[in-house]
Amino acid sequence: MNQLLWLLRAKRWVQNPPSWGRVKLVLAVIGLCLALVVVERVFGWPDWMTVDSLRRKP
Repeated sequence: MNQLLWLLRAKRWVQNPPSWGRVKLVLAVIGLCLALVVVERVFGWPDWMTVDSLRRKP
């Protein structure tokens, strides 16, 4: 049943495609997310953003 709903959504999307501005916005958000992932992989995760564990380490 879910596949039928996705096909109907795709049909509506083809009949009424998003504007070029919306496409650019979505691509910009995806690019920003990818850039954050790359920065995190290259420079690592900052210590001040790490959650401390409540359990004691042995």
